[in-house]
Amino acid sequence: MLTGQLALLTAAMFTGAAFYINVVEQPARLGLDHRSLLAEWKPAYKRGAAMQAPLAIVGFLFGLAAWWQIGHVGWILGALLMIANWPFTFLAIMPTNNRLMLLEATMAGPESRRMIEKWGLLHAVRTALGSGAAAAFLWASLA
Repeated sequence: MLTGQLALLTAAMFTGAAFYINVVEQPARLGLDHRSLLAEWKPAYKRGAAMQAPLAIVGFLFGLAAWWQIGHVGWILGALLMIANWPFTFLAIMPTNNRLMLLEATMAGPESRRMIEKWGLLHAVRTALGSGAAAAFLWASLA
């Protein structure tokens, strides 16, 4: 079923991007000085959000459509895990994002570094949600 395979593909893309951020990009940027760290985080965050936000919605819609067509619980579970990224981002991550976006590079220091470190830990939850969705979609597609 095409919608299910597209749901799985979308969840895998979301998860791969989120995993890359947590395992490669975040550790690399934490090696920068305070100003460079903040200056790098801002555009990287904007580009990542522009990619991952639509993937979460598309994965949810494909998973929902697959569940509607097939009825396997894995499709709805994966869809809900994909869309859970939105409320988690708004409730848990956005306060930190907003504070960081308001800082100028000249204001960067230990506090902005702590916020970016916190952001990385919060972002790992998004990676886990994407991984769970991909696993649920894989389970449903193999059933």
